[in-house]
Formats: sequence, C-alpha cells, structure tokens
Amino acid sequence: MRRSSRKEAKSYKILVVDDEKGIIDALEVLLKRAGYEFTGVTDPVEAIRRVLNEHYDLLILDYLMSPLHGDEVVKEIRKFNKELYILLLTGHKDIAPPIETIRKLDIQGYCEKSDRFDQLLLLVESGIKSIQQVSTIKKFQEGLNNILQAVPKIYQLQPITSILKEILSQIIPLVNSEDAFILIDDLSGDGDKRGESIFRGVGKYSDHVEDVVDMLGAVLIESIGDARMSKRVIETRKGMVFPLVNEYKKSMGVIYVEGANMKMEDGTKLLEIYAGQVAASINNAFLHSLVNIKNEELNRTYDQLKERYMDTIEALRMTVDAKDVYTRGHSDRVSYYSVKIGEAMELSEGDLELLRISGIFHDVGKISTENDILLKKEALTSKEFEEIKKHPIKGARILSAVSMFRDVAPIVQCHHERIDGKGYPEGLKGDKIPLLARIISIADAFDAMMSDRTYRIKLSFEDAIAQLKEGAGTQFDEEIVGVFIRILKDYDKMEEEVAATY
Repeated sequence: MRRSSRKEAKSYKILVVDDEKGIIDALEVLLKRAGYEFTGVTDPVEAIRRVLNEHYDLLILDYLMSPLHGDEVVKEIRKFNKELYILLLTGHKDIAPPIETIRKLDIQGYCEKSDRFDQLLLLVESGIKSIQQVSTIKKFQEGLNNILQAVPKIYQLQPITSILKEILSQIIPLVNSEDAFILIDDLSGDGDKRGESIFRGVGKYSDHVEDVVDMLGAVLIESIGDARMSKRVIETRKGMVFPLVNEYKKSMGVIYVEGANMKMEDGTKLLEIYAGQVAASINNAFLHSLVNIKNEELNRTYDQLKERYMDTIEALRMTVDAKDVYTRGHSDRVSYYSVKIGEAMELSEGDLELLRISGIFHDVGKISTENDILLKKEALTSKEFEEIKKHPIKGARILSAVSMFRDVAPIVQCHHERIDGKGYPEGLKGDKIPLLARIISIADAFDAMMSDRTYRIKLSFEDAIAQLKEGAGTQFDEEIVGVFIRILKDYDKMEEEVAATY
C-alpha cells in the first residue's frame, strides 16, 4: 500500500473473528502492515460483545466456527448494528452460505481462505473506500439537514451577517477545514449598482474584508472570477470555490473553502447542492429581512471591498508591466487611446469609463504567464503561443471575481478577437465582438507597434498607420480604424498629453 494510503488507513478499526489462532496471527501482520488498527478474537460470542460495546469500521469473520457459525454471528450483530461493513471468510466456496443469506444479512463480500491474502486485502481496501463514501455522504446529509433547519431563522428578521455565520458553521465540519469565507457583493444578483456587499470568514479569513482581499493571490482571484462567470465549481490547489447563483441564474457571490478533504466527487456534488441552498437562503434573507440591513453598513463594506480590490488588481497590473521594461506604460497608453476613440465616436460617459478601466486592465491576465514566455526574444513555439492566448480569459476571470467589473470582464476577454473570426479566445466575428473590445483591440495593436519589443524594434508612425489600414476589415473594425486614424493627425499633441497624464 502507498504511504498516503497507510496514513489514511490508521483511522479505520478492523475486527477479525476466527477460531483458528494461526489465521488471526497472519491477518494481524497483514492488516497492521497495511496501516489498519487490528483486533483479533477467536470466540464468536466475544466478537458480538465487542461490536456491541466498541466501534469498528469493518468486520472479517470465518463462516465455520464454534459455538456459532459466521452467519449466526452476523444475524446477532444485525439486530443492533445495521451499518457495520462485513466480509465473510470461507474454507471452500462449496461450504459458503447461500447467496440469499448473504444478501439478507447485508454481508458485503466473501472470499476463500488461502495461503495468500491478496484477494482479501483488495476486498478490505474496497470496503474502506465504501465506508469513506458512506461517511462523507452522511456527513453532507447531516449538513444539508442542518441548513434546511436553519432556513426558518431567515424569517426571524435577523441580520444577513448572522445567517452567513450560521452557514459557515455548518460548512466547516463537512470538509474538516478551518479556513473559509462567503463573499456576497451583489445581493440581488442583477448587477445592481447600489453597492451591497457582505463578507464573512472563519479561520485565517476571519479578518475584515479589506484585510482579506490583500491575502488573495492572482490564482485564487482568477478562480473566484471563473466560478462566477461559469457558474460551476472551481477546484484550486488549496481548496474549492462554489458559486452562489440565485433563482434567476445570476451570480451573487461565492463560497471559498480551503482544505484537501473535498476532492471526492460525491462530496463536491453535495457541496454544490449545499451552495444552492445557501444562495436561496441568502436571497430569501435579503428579501425578508431588509429592516435589519443597514444600508450605510452595506455601502461601507462595498466601498472597502472596491478600494482594496482595485488596489489588488492595480498591483497585479503593475506587476505585469514590471515584468517587461519594453511594455511598461503600455496599459496606460491603451487606456488613453481607447478613450480618445470613444470620445470621437461620441460614446456615453459610462462607455468612456468602461474603456478607461478596460484599457488599464486589458493585460492583467498575463500575471500568471511565465517570464520565459513574456520576455522571449525568439519566435514563440506553438505551445508558448497557446499559453499567451490564455491571458484574455484569465484577465476576465480576475475581473469577474467581484461584480464591480461585471461590464469590464467581457471587454478584456474579447480584446484579441478579430473581425474575420481568426482571433482568440472564442474566434468571434464582426458584431459578435463587443464594440468597446473592438476599440481596445485597435488601441492595443497601435501602441504595440509603436513600442520596442524584445523581438523587434518599434515601427515608424507611418508604418503603424499602414498596418492599421491593412488590417481594417479583417483584423480590425474598419469604421473604428478610420476614426482612430483621423484623430491620430494630432499624434504629437496626444503623445505629449499621454506622457503628462500617466
């Protein structure tokens, strides 16, 4: 057995009953070597007494014994213990009890005695796995029952923060974890701009939201955003992120649970169900206990979250810029050019703000791209290019972690799409690409051409304009290229302005 399996096995107690002392001794060596806690008895009556008064996870017993046969022992045990996992040993298959008896007594398996116990050990390992699964399912069932029993509290008009604390107290025992948090930053789930945010954590996440955001790394932030975008459970190296989705299939927030005891498929599915119940509970609490929600407190939490999260994203963005001296200031310039294009197109103030933020953060997904790829002077291999092509979706996930960037994320995700459908990550065509993403795409390409890179020197202004014209209608939106080229007639002035502004 592998070392990890042995460590896991130590928590399982096995009782062996056989009136042959030699069998007891042989199985003791085998099972202890495998890491199980072993108890062996030769008296069937004593075995019944032990099961009655002590806890065992698995029982192995001989069929032909005196004064009671194995099936008689099981019959007595089943009168008071229906759950014990039982394996029956037989000297020969011809003297095994009838299959009807085995089924009736809920005997999980049997095997013949032999000089080698390979088959028995496999049955034991299979039995332990079944016991683990049953234990996990029971644990989650109890948790689900607890959360269902907690639902009436919602209608007692208690604060939502108290409900979140109750929910976390039910989750922690399910996964044997100490560190978890619930983040709700859109109670209505419809992108309402009222600024309703609630955070509740336990363990190392028990600090205030502004302190916790500082603890979140790029990978966890991306995973939170991925869970919210995809509305599915996302597994991280340290834990799992469960999206909270309301009855209208809108994302309200997430539950993050840290710990390694959640990897079983059944457990994950049950936690998904649990998260669904949690979302319903929170939604009901919001609808039925508004009198206890202090708007100023919600707004304060939102402002704290927004400020810290903006600081975190900005730090990630600056880290990306710092990786490559050749692209330093690139995001600021893309933001500037994008806003200028938007102004020339007479877009609304809201769209101009989206362009500004999207331009600043359009490359934030590169935070997890290896420096060897970002700074490579030679042509990228196909595998390396595939890695680079992941940065728009990674950036969108990072920005989707909180609802304040709900409208920015799709722009960042689509800024490398092409009008002809040959872009990435989705291969969108024409008007399927968001208008603001088409603007960012042109500003991004222009600044890239006008900047020195590790693999080439910058183009002249005239050559960059020529490249934009050549790509119009295929790579770029032709109408937007025309707008941009018109405003670039004042390029010298714009260059001075962007340098002064950023």
